[in-house]
Amino acid sequence: MNDDLTTDDIPDDLPPPPSPLHRFVERLPRVRLLPLTACAVAVAAVWGLWTHAPLRNVPNGEIGVRMNRLTGDAGVVRAGTVFVFPGLQDLRLYDLHEQVFRPVDSASAGGSAPFQSVEGLSIGVDLAAHYALDPARIGTIARDLPANVGADVVAPAVQGVIYRVFTRYTVREIFSSKRAEIQQVIESELRPKLAANGILLRDVQIGKVDLPPDYKRGMEALLAEELASDKMRFTLELKEKEVKQAGLEADADKIKRQKAAEAAGAEQVIAAKAQEEAMAHVLPFKQKQIQQRQFEAEAEKASRIKTAEGTAEARRIEASGEADSRNKLADAEVYRLEKVGKSTSEQMAREGALITRHPLLIQKTMADKLSDKIQVIIAPPPADGGFIGSTLLGSRTTAATRTAQAKPADTDDNAPQENAQ
Repeated sequence: MNDDLTTDDIPDDLPPPPSPLHRFVERLPRVRLLPLTACAVAVAAVWGLWTHAPLRNVPNGEIGVRMNRLTGDAGVVRAGTVFVFPGLQDLRLYDLHEQVFRPVDSASAGGSAPFQSVEGLSIGVDLAAHYALDPARIGTIARDLPANVGADVVAPAVQGVIYRVFTRYTVREIFSSKRAEIQQVIESELRPKLAANGILLRDVQIGKVDLPPDYKRGMEALLAEELASDKMRFTLELKEKEVKQAGLEADADKIKRQKAAEAAGAEQVIAAKAQEEAMAHVLPFKQKQIQQRQFEAEAEKASRIKTAEGTAEARRIEASGEADSRNKLADAEVYRLEKVGKSTSEQMAREGALITRHPLLIQKTMADKLSDKIQVIIAPPPADGGFIGSTLLGSRTTAATRTAQAKPADTDDNAPQENAQ
């Protein structure tokens, strides 16, 4: 039955066959579409946060202005971390440090934009304008002024004022004589103009002035002639002052000599008067000195007399004292001799009695005196009282001999007493 159908039998209003993507979507379960959508949204959010971070940093020395793109409101934020809603808010940073604008193209006379003087000559000036943004008006600056304040606001204002001011002065005045005045005029005209836009002008500094070559050569020649003229004028003035100085020195020398002569005469007069007055006081003083010397001579004479009398009296007293002392010395000597004699006789008596009792003391004394020359042998006396030598020699004596020897012994015992006396 199906084989009998042909393409002519297929109706034209049938829908076209589904695409492969459509068939793939139909095959997926309907429950998985929601997680895939959430993942896609999360990935998109992460990518947006990565490319447009909501946390921005404001460095120190700068200030930020957060702009609302829908309402146009501006809020000032200080240094630190700031939240900026991506796509809705925008953060613009401004530097609060002092900035410098230098017209580089106008620094040289052969540059692209040189300044013009009143003569119509082109000159180059190295000029620097120091400015800073007013923190109190930073919101107005962000809302009303361009993003690049230095290039779009400060540069046109400074160049307009400088070009206009320089056209009022000659090259010579700009180069040397009225540089400070030109600087003050530029500041006075430029400060209110910048202040209207919230920009504070610190100062304007004028540096090197570049002159045209032809004018520079002519000016150098003119300066050389002026220097020569000034040198000649100064030389003449110096000579004139030297002449005046010589005249003044001569007058001063003359007056000095006159004053010295007058002073010398007055000094002599004063010295004479002083000498006269001094003599009036010196003469009585000399008389008093003479009288004083006479009194001193008389006093010295009396003193010498008194001294001589005292010396004589002292000598008499010394003589009498010396005589008394000699008498006393003689008496003492007599007394001493008497005492010595008595003690000597008593000593001899004692020694005689001692020798009488001990006859061997004589031999011992002799042995003591001769001990360093000869050898002495001390032996006990014989029992019969005879001579000790006979005992040493071993000889025998009779009783008569002992008696005969005993008598001389008595005589010898008396001999030491006589010798001692």
